[in-house]
Amino acid sequence: MSLPHEMTVVEITRPGEADVLQPARRPLPAPGAGQILIRVAYAGVNRPDVLQRQGNYAPPPGASDLPGLECAGHVAAVGAGVTRWQVGDVVCALLPGGGYAEYALAPADHALPVPEGLSLAEAACLPETCFTVWSNIVMRGGLQAGERFLVHGGSSGIGTTAIQIAAALGARVWATAGSDEKCAACARLGATAINYREQDFVEALRAEGGADLILDMVGGDYVSRNIRAMADDGRLVFIAFLGGPKVTLNLAPVMMRRLTITGSTLRPQSDLAKARIAEELRAHVWPMIAAGKLRPVMDAEFALEEAAAAHAHMEAGDHIGKIVLRVGE
Repeated sequence: MSLPHEMTVVEITRPGEADVLQPARRPLPAPGAGQILIRVAYAGVNRPDVLQRQGNYAPPPGASDLPGLECAGHVAAVGAGVTRWQVGDVVCALLPGGGYAEYALAPADHALPVPEGLSLAEAACLPETCFTVWSNIVMRGGLQAGERFLVHGGSSGIGTTAIQIAAALGARVWATAGSDEKCAACARLGATAINYREQDFVEALRAEGGADLILDMVGGDYVSRNIRAMADDGRLVFIAFLGGPKVTLNLAPVMMRRLTITGSTLRPQSDLAKARIAEELRAHVWPMIAAGKLRPVMDAEFALEEAAAAHAHMEAGDHIGKIVLRVGE
């Protein structure tokens, strides 16, 4: 495959609002040992991209300063020691950064084949959400068939993925969302939807015996409410804190009811940890996709040069499911 010397990218010119995202030209990166170079067809847009653009989420050491944590496309080159992939393979991959570009580097072990029957746009929606959801609700949260599972932000990319994976595992699923339209989307995926503007999720879950597992991206005043909504021996897993990271917490019910509170962020984890998650996805989640039990919920598609508009759309908060950037084919 003949490769160009330069590529179009979208840079964060300075911390700020969406309009600080600007197209630019950069040299093509070369894959190092254990890496693959992907000719990007589509890149996913995620909340951490927004935080990075605002100056609140620095990339890890050695990662590209460009936003973009997932993509789908074709392998354009392979680095030393890579045997799993060949030039021309169609993949989707979790990235440490750099997805807002025509070409992106990824550790070879963080890439997965594009599932049969999915478009490249849909495949670009899988890595960040599937890595996050599976590692937190199964590997960390231990979700089992028959348990009661609550996810906040049910209409988000994370939420729509969590609903489908939990349902495929045989859990009973509840999801919070902020409008009737978003609640309807959650219900179509298999969740009992709770419009948090009209109904108290604590009362709803307590009436059912409490949640065995809660996946929360809100934090703030939801922490104490989550604890009240949990069943004895329940688990609470945090993946973000849109409502704030600091709370005052009464530990008595945590101790008396044997509750577990934990959480994680994906990007700072080691390459080995992410490779282990990828193998779990290959073994357990990709068969769900093949069986028709999981499919990305798509909201909107923007051209790479329209990344600023994509961020503005995400920040408006009206989207249901995933937003992607169209880069090439």
